Amino acid sequence: MATAEHTLKSPAAGTAPAAAAEPPARSIGSEASRRVLRFVAIFRVAVGIVMLVIAFGFRNPQLLGIRDTALFLVTATGYCLFAVLLLVWQWRRPVIMPRLVLIELLIDVLAISLLMHASGGVRSGLGVLMVVFVGAASLSLQGRQAFFASAVAALAILAEQGLRVLEHGAPSGDFVAAGVLGAIIFMIASAAYPLARRLEESEALARQRGIDLANLAQLNDYIIQNLRESIVVVDAANRVRLINQSAAEHTGIRTREPGQDLAQLAPHLHRMLRDWRRQGNPLLQPPSFLSADGSTRINAYLAPLGGGDDGPVLMFLEDAGLLSQKVQQSKLAALGRLSASIAHEIRNPVGALSHASQLLEESPRLGADDRRLIDIIRTNSRRVNEIIENVLQLSRRETSRPELIYLAGWTRDFAAEFSSTLELHEGQLGITSTEDVEVRVDPSHLRQVVWNLCENAIKYGSSNGGIAVEIGFGRLPGSRRPYLEVSDCGAGIPDEMREQIFEPFATGRSGGTGLGLFISRELCECNRAALVYEARRGGGSVFRIVFADPARWEN
Repeated sequence: MATAEHTLKSPAAGTAPAAAAEPPARSIGSEASRRVLRFVAIFRVAVGIVMLVIAFGFRNPQLLGIRDTALFLVTATGYCLFAVLLLVWQWRRPVIMPRLVLIELLIDVLAISLLMHASGGVRSGLGVLMVVFVGAASLSLQGRQAFFASAVAALAILAEQGLRVLEHGAPSGDFVAAGVLGAIIFMIASAAYPLARRLEESEALARQRGIDLANLAQLNDYIIQNLRESIVVVDAANRVRLINQSAAEHTGIRTREPGQDLAQLAPHLHRMLRDWRRQGNPLLQPPSFLSADGSTRINAYLAPLGGGDDGPVLMFLEDAGLLSQKVQQSKLAALGRLSASIAHEIRNPVGALSHASQLLEESPRLGADDRRLIDIIRTNSRRVNEIIENVLQLSRRETSRPELIYLAGWTRDFAAEFSSTLELHEGQLGITSTEDVEVRVDPSHLRQVVWNLCENAIKYGSSNGGIAVEIGFGRLPGSRRPYLEVSDCGAGIPDEMREQIFEPFATGRSGGTGLGLFISRELCECNRAALVYEARRGGGSVFRIVFADPARWEN
């Protein structure tokens, strides 16, 4: 979690300013001030264009510039050019600096004052424009600067009126209108400043909340991506909306960008989801499937998000090997506790029964029926003894001693030994390979596992006539992990037995102990390998050992 905390945004940047102290540059990062300045820039251009239109288009009768037409035309032209250049410079992101805003406001006051003077003073009504500019500037300036700007605007109006009185003998009663306009400007500045403070505090609070929400979203994303549980969320159109790293590894999805089509990213997962939607039963669990690297089986649990099954779906992908491993470990612990009792309490009586049957068989007075019963006793005694040996082997299993092995030479030697021991004919055990690979495994464990798999294939794979067992090895296409597999052409394993074949004492064949595959998987796990089963195309079974990459083996 420390990593996630270091990557979170610092909320200090969005902390609201204290009400008691006035910050030195409180408007520099205000988005509200930027919007106001952008609006003022547009308004300034509009004022300049209107002044030019009036100057050139309304000369007879003349609306503005009555007192000094040349001054009005020059001022309007310069002011319009200034407004356009300022708008182009600050259009995308206005620069909010108190000094710059103050300079812009002083230029506005000067230009409006000149336009007023050329148009007859306060009676022209142009002084009202100063109210807009002063009020807008007060939203971006500090308190004393805002009042200074309003004082400059009021004094400019009074100075223009005084100049008219001196030059043209204007009525002194216009001073009242000029004073009222100056007072209005002061009132606007006084009202705009606290409003700006409130807007700024609200914006800072919103920014703080936005940072908190961004941190929470980032933390949630970190937690989801690093969950051990695999999670996939798809919408009603079967587009991936969310997938974490664990789910991407299980399904073989290389991109985690939202909005991708599930049918293109993971066709097998899309088929499973489509079949689940068709059945219309949200409580029904879909069948398990092999992971992308072929090393384990994945259980899928689907839950609709919202109303029906045709809407968004949340998929939990669970490594079936982890669950079965916990169950097997508990069973193994129970077997370990019982192994000593089995050895003493069962093995000795079974040995006595077997010895008694051998002595009884030597009697010359036994008939055919009696000898058949003796054969039954001896067969079942050997079976019970085999079960005891397997249980004892589990309880005293030693740690692995891994070595580097090249599968091409090892498989060739194993096939020769196995064929010779079981007296197989030529062609009954074949070897197929894509490339020679190196694995790190305990040779004795590997021999025991492959011998058990081949022996099961010989025993149960001849039901379709003839014996055909193949040993193949190479690297998996996706993960490039080395593998070795044993396949046969028999009847395969029934669907109802596929989830239990690696559990202790699970057998669907008469005469089997149900411990061979369980021991084989345990030995594989000791060597950081995985033993998985899948049905063979055309009938039969494939048992695949997926080894750990020796290049990544921890010393």
